[in-house]
Amino acid sequence: MTEALHAVSTAQRPLRVRIAPSPTGDPHVGTAYIALFNYVFARKQGGTFILRIEDTDQERYTAGSEAAIFEALRWLGLRWDEGPDVGGPCGPYRQSERLAIYKEHVELLLARGGAYRCFCTRERLEKLHAEQTASKSSHLGYDGHCRDLSVADQTALLVAETPFVVRLRVPRDGVTRFVDHLRPEPIEFENRLVDDQVLQKSDGFPTYHLANVVDDHLMGITHVIRGEEWITSTPKHVLLYQAFGWEPPAWHHLGLLRNADKTKLSKRKNPVSIFHYRELGYMPETLLNFMANLGFSMGADVERFTVEQMIEAFEWSKVSVGGPVFDPAKLEAFNGADIRAMSIDALYDRLQERVLAPARIKALLAQAQERVHRLDDFIPYLSFFFGGSLDYAPVLDKIKAPAGKSNAEAAQLLDDYAQEIERDNQARSFTAPALEAFSRDFCQRHAVKPKELFMLLRLGVSGRTASPALFDTMALCGKDRCRTRLRDLSGLLRQRG
Repeated sequence: MTEALHAVSTAQRPLRVRIAPSPTGDPHVGTAYIALFNYVFARKQGGTFILRIEDTDQERYTAGSEAAIFEALRWLGLRWDEGPDVGGPCGPYRQSERLAIYKEHVELLLARGGAYRCFCTRERLEKLHAEQTASKSSHLGYDGHCRDLSVADQTALLVAETPFVVRLRVPRDGVTRFVDHLRPEPIEFENRLVDDQVLQKSDGFPTYHLANVVDDHLMGITHVIRGEEWITSTPKHVLLYQAFGWEPPAWHHLGLLRNADKTKLSKRKNPVSIFHYRELGYMPETLLNFMANLGFSMGADVERFTVEQMIEAFEWSKVSVGGPVFDPAKLEAFNGADIRAMSIDALYDRLQERVLAPARIKALLAQAQERVHRLDDFIPYLSFFFGGSLDYAPVLDKIKAPAGKSNAEAAQLLDDYAQEIERDNQARSFTAPALEAFSRDFCQRHAVKPKELFMLLRLGVSGRTASPALFDTMALCGKDRCRTRLRDLSGLLRQRG
């Protein structure tokens, strides 16, 4: 029996925790949620809070996302003690700068027999998966075909420069058991159901599992606090720690943020970008207070508290893992209460800081100057640049699907547009020229006339048939406001059937 039950001798080491986001898009509220609990625990215990960037997934990497992570966490006030931008004794703190470290540890595992080279082609693996699916196999995973290749066979394949990955050699029998300190009973997985996980890809890059374990060990992480979606990966991590002969950290898996219908929080049903809430006028301390309530109880029905008060009262016994629901209506109520509690001077300062920032106001005035006749006209003309959702009633008769497309297809077109902005490196800069180039390319790829799509975009973003130049309008409204409104217009089209 393989076990990782330990009496947390990690308590004898200086407490060190980390968050390790991937720079693959706008910073997610789930990242902020995990960061909050790591930050609070570190501050409560006088420990170290580390930010590490997991950027080895080159296919999903998007330029600018790392800087966005820094910006979002700083806006929330969650400052880290070590990280890529502040340094520290355990750097580098970007995984892409640690490739030599991972290769060294892969060689160590191969020498110890804890891992093996797999030369199977993609075609063989796809066929294997199809066969397992068709037979309704109890285990969908690698069948160990290369697990026991002879030294001679391996040497011949290497001499022939046959591509290979490196896999973890999981024990064929027994169980892997570990303690999650937020759950009452040890968690147990049968080893026969644990896949021989790929640790190093054929391009030499590590997978998440290898890099995560190596980095956590070398950075002295004593407690891993992350989302419960990683519970099924923890046996692989436990086995990796054992293969290296290292002591694992203490595990804490927080509940997964959910929509009102209990499904996983996703941008298809709720805005999930931290910047969405910042740009639409939510205050950082309110957002943190709201997220703290999702998994932590102060007791005595106390819901309103600061991060400092949470640190003072923090105990793991007060943390719940029961599917916390991210309710935008409750967040808005919190924010409204905090606005009403502010002095007029403080409220004025907040408005100047975000909503009425001089640089933004000057940019808006430049769009309106040629289109208004009285000073009083500026406010109504520019009104759609502020706030979130719009009233589409005045333009309902103008909202039409592109020629040859149903309302449902037009709705999907808007959904695709909003999602692809997130993935397109150029469009993510959200400048007028980048948006125009992206939008024209989008029209080509989706076989829709620019004139028809652009009218839908204009109606969705401004609620008007006439406004300043479309892409200038979108850039000044901002990505999160645009995406919210395009989602609203998509919903309206779907309702029409």
